[in-house]
Amino acid sequence: MEPTHIRLTIPDTVDPTLLMGPADTHLRRIEDAFDAMVTVRGNQVSVIGPTQEADAVVAVFTRLIRDIEAGGAPTSEDVDLVIGQVSHGARQGDAPAGDVLLTYRGRAIRPKTEGQARYIEAIRDNTITFGLGPAGTGKTYLAMAMAVAALRRREVGRIVLTRPVVEAGESLGYLPGTLEEKLDPYVRPLYDALFDMTDAERANSLVEQGVIEIAPLAFMRGRTLNGAFVILDEAQNTTPDQMKMFLTRLGFGSKFVVTGDVTQRDLPGRSGLDSARAVLAGVDDIAFVELGRNDIVRHSLVARIVDAYDRAERTERQRPPRRAVHDGE
Repeated sequence: MEPTHIRLTIPDTVDPTLLMGPADTHLRRIEDAFDAMVTVRGNQVSVIGPTQEADAVVAVFTRLIRDIEAGGAPTSEDVDLVIGQVSHGARQGDAPAGDVLLTYRGRAIRPKTEGQARYIEAIRDNTITFGLGPAGTGKTYLAMAMAVAALRRREVGRIVLTRPVVEAGESLGYLPGTLEEKLDPYVRPLYDALFDMTDAERANSLVEQGVIEIAPLAFMRGRTLNGAFVILDEAQNTTPDQMKMFLTRLGFGSKFVVTGDVTQRDLPGRSGLDSARAVLAGVDDIAFVELGRNDIVRHSLVARIVDAYDRAERTERQRPPRRAVHDGE
């Protein structure tokens, strides 16, 4: 079969150096990932190889060009992410070009996958949004970006970040210190995401003023949250009663985002996340967004780890139960 030959023109609005990377590092990564030969002459990119491989290379370049035209500067990690998405057939055509947030470092935060784009649109269009999916899909990070953006635009007067205080499969025992010091390890992931978007001094000032509140889920009982952007993280570790308690804290002018991964539950019994999905499906102004393997934007190895565990769990479910052995047999 004759190889396919495709020519791609780099738009005048795109700096070829950003597209190819320092010393052509992005180009080398793309060539190593696919069975195709890539030649660059000025603003012309020539791709020769089997049809499927050549099409994949063009798809990678097209997505990187779109990102640069939107103001981005792709890193090696971004290139690896796009390569992984193209290799697994993920589409990105519906992802909006607009930024969710420009961080204090000047870095744009925007959805990188079709699933993330649906998640962002759901948060914009609904009062309560559930973001469900495996680790690395950006559930909490994008929700935090939307919260900070809403605060900057004065759409809300404060941000409330909460999560259940549950030990992840290990007993931490007695922890010395004040209540705040005891709780800090549980809410630290929320601080990490916050500090990535707002400089630490500003973020700490907002926390001290009460504009940003980070607290355990148990502290939400009895409250009504008006004019707030509220994020419940690690919601798979809630009970159905806790989930009902949290959702009924909703006040006027507020927006709730609930994130969780039902495969990483640390409590026995039914998850509040599962019960909410069953009870609230079809309720107006509440959205459930499922993020999957193609939405993982961490290290490419995270996606492979998720795949491996999924395969192991499917194998375990398909395995026939062991026959009990009774005394005397």
